[in-house]
Amino acid sequence: MQINMLGPLVAHHNGTSVTPIARKPRQVFSLLALQAGTVVPVPALMEELWGTQPPASALTTLQTYILQVRRGITVALGASHNGPAKDVLRTCYGGYLLDVDPTHTDVYAFERLAEEGKRACERGELDLASARFRQALDLWRGDALVDVHAGMRIGMEVARLEESRLGVLEARMETDLRLGRHAGLLPELSALTARHPMHENLWAQFMIALHRSGRTSQALEAFIKLRKTLVNELGVEPSARLQHLQHAILRADPGIDRNGPEVPAAASVALA
Repeated sequence: MQINMLGPLVAHHNGTSVTPIARKPRQVFSLLALQAGTVVPVPALMEELWGTQPPASALTTLQTYILQVRRGITVALGASHNGPAKDVLRTCYGGYLLDVDPTHTDVYAFERLAEEGKRACERGELDLASARFRQALDLWRGDALVDVHAGMRIGMEVARLEESRLGVLEARMETDLRLGRHAGLLPELSALTARHPMHENLWAQFMIALHRSGRTSQALEAFIKLRKTLVNELGVEPSARLQHLQHAILRADPGIDRNGPEVPAAASVALA
């Protein structure tokens, strides 16, 4: 069974969909898939479905949702599987387990590629690191589980995945800056800073890319724009690191033109 969660939920076995259609069974399946191969306790499933105030019939209703998910699995397995669906979605002591190899999920593939990129970066293999970061990001088809109603548990997992996605994106930007690809990054960094107007790492990378592309005045304007946003929204000044970068650009510090430690260490921060 292949399960994709980095976008709309898609689960299939040999070309047959296993994805539940009804909202609550879809939630149950998604939480189990996020923790494929691990027992998800009944209280965790209840919290996902009903928050801190489950109805008196919660356990019975949860069992009904489990049966609905199993029916979909039964259809997909067909004659190609000797065992029943309950061998795939197993009842365990205190909870349920989706007995699917975690490597058959796009979440696993994303995290593996991101880790490979990080290790390649640490070895100084920047071309390989950039390629692995790009491959990881290419797995995303939109926001994680965008078509699944998210309760507390799924919401936390989605937030974690989105934060990891942004971290890999920052790491890819830093790697490409170190490879001298600053001019090609400008359109993407322009869009990213518009989408994340208070994200200092992205703004720092944008400033460096602008400066290295011969657009120093725009790099300084970018700092002013970031400062206004931070002051107006949060009442704080840019970090000392950003201010040092602005001063280095103002005095035409030759260090900024070199590919090296002057670039914000996004990879080490985001993927630590």
